[in-house]
This record gives sequence, C-alpha cells and structure tokens, in this order.
Amino acid sequence: MIRLDALADFLDQLLAIERFGDDQGGIYRPSVRPVHRLGLALEPWPQLSEWVRAEALDALFLHRPWKLQSEQLEQDVGILSYHLAFDEGMTLGFNPRLAVVLGMSALTVLGKKAGRPIGMLGKIPIQGASYCTWVQEVFGGYDHAIAGRASHLSQVALVGAMTDQLVHEAAARGAELYITGQLRQPAQQAVTETGIGVIAVGHRRSEEWGLRALAGVLRERWSGLNVIVPPLG
Repeated sequence: MIRLDALADFLDQLLAIERFGDDQGGIYRPSVRPVHRLGLALEPWPQLSEWVRAEALDALFLHRPWKLQSEQLEQDVGILSYHLAFDEGMTLGFNPRLAVVLGMSALTVLGKKAGRPIGMLGKIPIQGASYCTWVQEVFGGYDHAIAGRASHLSQVALVGAMTDQLVHEAAARGAELYITGQLRQPAQQAVTETGIGVIAVGHRRSEEWGLRALAGVLRERWSGLNVIVPPLG
C-alpha cells in the first residue's frame, strides 16, 4: 500500500528540498487514502474534477496548486506540491536526467542562485544544424532560435535563466549553443558579441518535459503505482 507521506518522502529526497528554505513543498493537502493512481499536472484547470473522476485518481501532484478550489476535488484526494524544487530539479538547470536526453556529458555547473546551480555545461557528440531538431523533438517545439557563428557544436549550455553575464560565461567556457526557457532581450547584446547560438524552448514546454520525466521516475520507484499525466501542449 502506497501512502501519500511515502510519496512525499521520496520526492523530498529526489528534489533535495532542504536547499529551498521556505519554498520546499511537500504535502499540500493531507489524506490517508491509499494511493494506487496518482495524477500529475502543472496547475488546476476548469475540467480538473472531471479528469480526476474519469481517471479514478487517489492523489494529485500539482506544480502550482494555488488556484485550486476545494470543491473541485473529493476531500480524501491528497495533494502534493513542489514549486521551485520542481523547476530547478526537473526542468532547465543542473538536470542530469535532461542532460542524458540531450546527449550531454562531462557536466559542469554554470551559474548559481542562492548557492544552488541554475545551469550546466556539457559536451555533446559533434553536431551541426540538426541539433536544433534534436532539441525540438525533446521539448515538442521551441519559441525562438538564433543561429550562432559556429558551424559545428561540441559543447552546450543549458540554463534556467538568461543574463548578459551567463551568456558571456557560457561562451568563454566553450559553449557554442545556449538553451534556456525564454529569450531575454537584456542578454541580446551578449549573444551578438559572443556569436553563441540560442534556443529558447519556452517555459511551459520545459515544465511539461519535467512532468513527463517525473512520471517516469515515480513509475520506476513503484511498480504498483499508476501515474497519469493529462494531455499536454
């Protein structure tokens, strides 16, 4: 029998919540109901209650639960929520799981926030323009792409932020491509000066990748847990 507190203990460790001060996350709404079917979603939406009933869910993971209305769910449906820990651990940042999917190895930290790494550099097998397609396939698209001066790619930066300083540091350390969530105009001059390529995959797409990845981790941990993710995109 899987209990909500066991799921929370596992996620606490997986996401290393002790690093996040007042934004650690955990059990958002307690329940003693055994969890056989767990739903993962980024936030509530108008049809949430219908989805929960149709999928016979026992508990929910909500990345942003704040707009949840109590009448949307039966009172014994437990809720887990992790905000900043999920963003930094499961989306863009220092994320070894995502690095594997993107073909990155020999990872090193790029940038820190409150002492926590917010990005990584990694080597990739030498790639050409087709690497943009690779990234697009991983995330299901992207918002913006800027071609860099390098004809081949051998090192990539993946960062959960985009600043002048981070772009310059990535280029100085050998990255030919900077992958992030959103294209930030204040960093545009640094992009022009360094000639680094940029792919902004979109914040939502990075969260959706993280949700799918988390579903996979939970299925690996508990063979008897059914993890359901609503249609994304």
